[in-house]
Amino acid sequence: MEIHNADAADLSEIAGILDAAYLQIDIDSLRDRISVGTVLVAEATRNSAADAEHTGAVLGVLVLDGETITAIAVRPGRRGQGIGSALVGEAKTRQERLIAEFDPTVRPFWKSVGFVVSEQSGSERLRGISR
Repeated sequence: MEIHNADAADLSEIAGILDAAYLQIDIDSLRDRISVGTVLVAEATRNSAADAEHTGAVLGVLVLDGETITAIAVRPGRRGQGIGSALVGEAKTRQERLIAEFDPTVRPFWKSVGFVVSEQSGSERLRGISR
């Protein structure tokens, strides 16, 4: 697996992955984020035997807006394989600090990638800040 900036050719796959994760993002906004280089994709490497059937496929995506992670998703069949963690790890190399807001059901993931998680007053969503 390799992680790199998305390009326009990845747009359809990215939109499908985000949709499968029930994440709504405006397609024009996504296109803009790709053009400025703030959308990361994890892609299957062509020489990996484990990924032979997914050669070159986008496995996961992370969308940044400044220091805020606005979306992160991994193909349903590929979850639990470290893809999301790798995407967050790459984002950490690009930003000194990262912030994410998320549903409480994914709290364990955010804690596992080193985020300090707190409740937000007046909201059911949680907020995480990278350490």
